[in-house]
Amino acid sequence: MSFPGLAAPGRRTPKEPHMSVTRTEKTGARTDEAATLITGARERIDALDDRIIGLIQERMAVSAVIQESRIASGGRRVNLNREMEVLAHYRDALGKPGTALAMTMLELCRGRI
Repeated sequence: MSFPGLAAPGRRTPKEPHMSVTRTEKTGARTDEAATLITGARERIDALDDRIIGLIQERMAVSAVIQESRIASGGRRVNLNREMEVLAHYRDALGKPGTALAMTMLELCRGRI
């Protein structure tokens, strides 16, 4: 979705004056060396985020197959015992925030119950 007069980040509209933002300004770093490191690390994070999103989408597809099979066999859409196992796994691996992450992932994969 675009809004008149607003450009996407990093893009200039024909009406905008040319303004150069240095890497140190963009990253918040105080040295060029730190800005270079931050820029590279952010690129890596962006690539990791893309992979994580792809894996979650794949998990959603596999979850849909499981739910369809369970329902077709006369079972319920959601297996709460299995969800508790998943929550415990994430909590054990990532601590309390892992539980919240797992809840979000489960909601994406099966919807709210």
